[in-house]
Amino acid sequence: QLQLQESGPGLVKPSQMLHLTCTVSGGTITTSYYAWSWVRQPPGKGREWMGAISYDGTTFYSPALKSRTSISRDTSKNQFSLQLRSVTPEDTAVYYCARDLFLMVGQREYDYWGQGTQVTVSS
Repeated sequence: QLQLQESGPGLVKPSQMLHLTCTVSGGTITTSYYAWSWVRQPPGKGREWMGAISYDGTTFYSPALKSRTSISRDTSKNQFSLQLRSVTPEDTAVYYCARDLFLMVGQREYDYWGQGTQVTVSS
């Protein structure tokens, strides 16, 4: 059974960088043709796809967040990470990692999710 687990700080100050890690177990992040996404949900709003890294290390970003976002991976630890720079209170959200099938089905579709981690941006 594939499992994903987010980790990182629950509180970040404005203008700082948010760094989250997703640890995957029960499968490997290099398995063709899966991608691994970061999705967030601000309070009272819908889910927002932020970006993804594919099985071969190719990265994809939401145009709205591309200037502030970096996604990387550590295949030795079976982890992938999100860096979001220059955060503001509008970045307060529950952040999820998920396995994304878009490379196989041609549209964004998730089959496994982490439980999510609350991140609050506040001084």
